[in-house]
Amino acid sequence: MPTIDTGAATPTEATASKRRSRSRKIRAVLAGGLVLGIGAAITLAAWTDNEYATGTFTAGTFNMQGSTTSATTGFSDHTSAAGAAALTFTAPFNNLSPGQVVYSPFWVRLAANTTSAATLDLVALTSTDTAPGTNSANLSYTVYAIGATAACDATVTSGTPVVMGTATTLAPNANVAGATPNLPNGSPVTAAGTATQLCFVVTAGSGLTQGGSTTATWQFTATSTI
Repeated sequence: MPTIDTGAATPTEATASKRRSRSRKIRAVLAGGLVLGIGAAITLAAWTDNEYATGTFTAGTFNMQGSTTSATTGFSDHTSAAGAAALTFTAPFNNLSPGQVVYSPFWVRLAANTTSAATLDLVALTSTDTAPGTNSANLSYTVYAIGATAACDATVTSGTPVVMGTATTLAPNANVAGATPNLPNGSPVTAAGTATQLCFVVTAGSGLTQGGSTTATWQFTATSTI
């Protein structure tokens, strides 16, 4: 009897067809999972952002100058004992006798482009004696802060004493409280500050040795107030 083809799948063919369908579904799910994974990575990158900040820091400038000439001219830097400004004392500085007093002015100021005001102090004094004698101990001094154009002479005793002592040592009361001069910087800073005059008063003591010579060097330091 001839076999009639009904079009129905055999059990084996049906099973294989189901397996192929399931495999396609699994691949579709896996593919979807891969797509979702890639999509998540892209989304994460899209939420990343950056901000940068930078700053440039420049130090100010600070410089003190001195002049033996006047409150407005002759200023330069004297940054070591070897390059110290040579003070010009009144007569008879080179022919002293006991009890005599000599005077010399010295102006200090903050140079142009100094960005901070300052205070001024005497921080060291050195002396060298030439024989005969050691006259360092027989020369006493006082330094007064006075007006920039005031006279540096016998009338200076009405000024403000900054330091006092002998040529061999600073006196215990050398830096009198409240006697530290203030040095203003220029306004605008491109200008030099107003000068302060220091008047040096040196007195010869009773023990002065004839023919002896003494060279004294004062060191002043300006300290920024900022």
